[in-house]
Amino acid sequence: MPALPHLAVVDDEADVAALISRYLGAQGFRVSELHDGAALDALLTADPPALVLLDLGLPGEDGLVLARRLREHTRAGLIIVSGRGDAVDRIVGLEIGADDYITKPFDLRELLARVKAVLRRLEEREPMVSAPTAATQPLVPFHFEGWVLDPGPRRLINPDGDEVPITGGEFDLLKAFVENPGRVLSRDFLLEITRGREAGPFDRTIDVQVGRLRRKIETDAENPRMIKSVRGAGYLFVPTVKRA
Repeated sequence: MPALPHLAVVDDEADVAALISRYLGAQGFRVSELHDGAALDALLTADPPALVLLDLGLPGEDGLVLARRLREHTRAGLIIVSGRGDAVDRIVGLEIGADDYITKPFDLRELLARVKAVLRRLEEREPMVSAPTAATQPLVPFHFEGWVLDPGPRRLINPDGDEVPITGGEFDLLKAFVENPGRVLSRDFLLEITRGREAGPFDRTIDVQVGRLRRKIETDAENPRMIKSVRGAGYLFVPTVKRA
């Protein structure tokens, strides 16, 4: 049986970190228990984890600053685990690029389900590279407005030829748009693609991700030309899309 991924639990409350670490360790994961940003930075260099569970209320450097740095400089998954239940903190965390956000107190079984869901998305984000065979044809990139979305390595390339950092959720969202140009896509449809069973009936994650995606691909995110909002219906991807 293959070993489960390496996880990092970063929380300054030693009892909380120990509880999470013991539970996930009992599920077969290799877990590193940390208590501040300096320890996380050292781990990222010495033994990079596949997924980081990060508390926001850390001593010294703010957790949101750590989350932003983690997203900008690593490909690790990120779940924010915080006592800050305010909607603003949740939205900021998701805008930074967190894959999920769970507030304390929480059920350990729910945390495990979210960990597994994020890891599944990470596997899809970075599929194993193997020699092409007749049964595994190479995936064909999407081209729109000078941009390239490449589903093989899951990369987004801007019109200047530079790779643009993109989270797993943003990639899945943009892929849904380029596969359905000129069609209004409902929030429920997009939620099912990006979060599946994790999504709740009042989940606004899609609106946050669309805003984040607009800031990456639109010339003016406040007046978008490519991803249009359709009041009461969802979103419409306007550009012509070609496969090459």
